[in-house]
Amino acid sequence: MSYTDRTSAGRALATYLEDLRAARPLLLGLPRGGVPVAAGIRDVIGGDLDILLVRKLGVPWQPELAMGAIGEDGVRVLNSDVLSHIGVSPKEFLGVEDVERAELDRRRTVWRGDAKPIPLEGRTVVIVDDGMATGATVVVACRVARLHHPAQLVVAVPVSSAEALERVAAEADRVVCPLVPPSLGGVGTAYGDFHQLEDDEVTTLLA
Repeated sequence: MSYTDRTSAGRALATYLEDLRAARPLLLGLPRGGVPVAAGIRDVIGGDLDILLVRKLGVPWQPELAMGAIGEDGVRVLNSDVLSHIGVSPKEFLGVEDVERAELDRRRTVWRGDAKPIPLEGRTVVIVDDGMATGATVVVACRVARLHHPAQLVVAVPVSSAEALERVAAEADRVVCPLVPPSLGGVGTAYGDFHQLEDDEVTTLLA
């Protein structure tokens, strides 16, 4: 099983979320890659689309490997399994966190400006990303969302490692993922088109 691109992955994912249609869910895409997936879900089951800003804290010499993640409202999650093996210094860690916090703030300005997020309280909220390797980013997203008291918190991703699914299941009321390969070489291996999205592509989807 594989997906043509992120939007088609979202439409495929929507078939597992049909029961949420009547609740008019709030779909929160994790920028950048989760936004077209969330838009694809909305094409099928409706609902509202917004973003939830989170940033992975990548290992300095291997940025795709998450040693943790940060989100809005000051939330931070550490990936203790990775940290115990890499030997990163506190100074190196804080350097990465400072850079990613600045990028999170930049993205807030670009995609939100002075606008307020759509309120989560009492809503059926679906956190959407294009895939999970360690799950650290989605864990942060779940913890940020919980601060705003949704009625139900669902995580929906097209592809994930088994380890990430287990980690995220402890944070969400429900996790939906159709593709869990025995060994996930990388999220992008599940896609034909997995190009690096630009800011304006996300802006267009949110508009």
